[in-house]
Amino acid sequence: MEQITEPLAQHGEGPVWYAGWPGLRWVDMLAGDVLELDPATQRVRRSHVGEVAAVVRPCGDGRALLAVERGFAIADPSLAHVRPLVEVFEEPALRMNEGGCDPDGRFYCGSMAYDERTGAGSLYRLDPDGTVTTVLTGVTVSNGFAFSPDGGTAYYIDSPTHRVDAFDYDPARGLTGRRTLLRLPAGDGAPDGMTVDADGRLWIALWGGSAVRCYTPGGRLEEEVPLPVRHVTACTFGGPDLDELYITTSRQGVPGGAEPEAGALFRYRPGVRGLPVLPFAAPADR
Repeated sequence: MEQITEPLAQHGEGPVWYAGWPGLRWVDMLAGDVLELDPATQRVRRSHVGEVAAVVRPCGDGRALLAVERGFAIADPSLAHVRPLVEVFEEPALRMNEGGCDPDGRFYCGSMAYDERTGAGSLYRLDPDGTVTTVLTGVTVSNGFAFSPDGGTAYYIDSPTHRVDAFDYDPARGLTGRRTLLRLPAGDGAPDGMTVDADGRLWIALWGGSAVRCYTPGGRLEEEVPLPVRHVTACTFGGPDLDELYITTSRQGVPGGAEPEAGALFRYRPGVRGLPVLPFAAPADR
């Protein structure tokens, strides 16, 4: 395990590696900033994109799709120019949280209440034509969203349930057949962000659990990667060979002076490779 940045994020989340960008990007969510790591210099560039920067994901042409406080926006590849796409809701007590794309280029993102009120959030799908569909309701803290290597299974986390759920996926019907893949004991921390490796194993960050865990597609624990901070938020595979696991962390709720590494970005080499990120299929005129 290697710490590769200073603890520069208050609430680091959502790391993503895309070959069309200079390096790794992730968000300092409640600061409204996207962070970018230069792989050559290890320096971090910070771009302010809104009141909240919930998610950043690539479009196929190199632009960036953003989930902001109450909807979606799109930015040029450098993140210098941000243009709103659609506001999904007006309720000031809610905000967007985590998300990702499906194999057909549609973007899924969940909402939550600022006070984490039970069932206040939803999971939405943004199609390339700008249409927004509500996929799930009654969500509390919508978090990790990822796909199996063959694209036929989607994985989803609503953190307070302490579950990772699986869905069948096909382009016409979307997400169907929801079932529980695994359930974590409450004392182990809550599942947060996740990624899937090329062998189909799930790598899950544990909020309050000081670790990333690796599970088989059948839900069996294979490996636990300890970290020196409690709030581990998300992970993704990156590097030119997708063989480096980048891990984000948070200082949210950490007392001053405690956990000096909280908010830093970490890197782990697990000996396996990840999958390329699924991009958003934004048309050129959007």
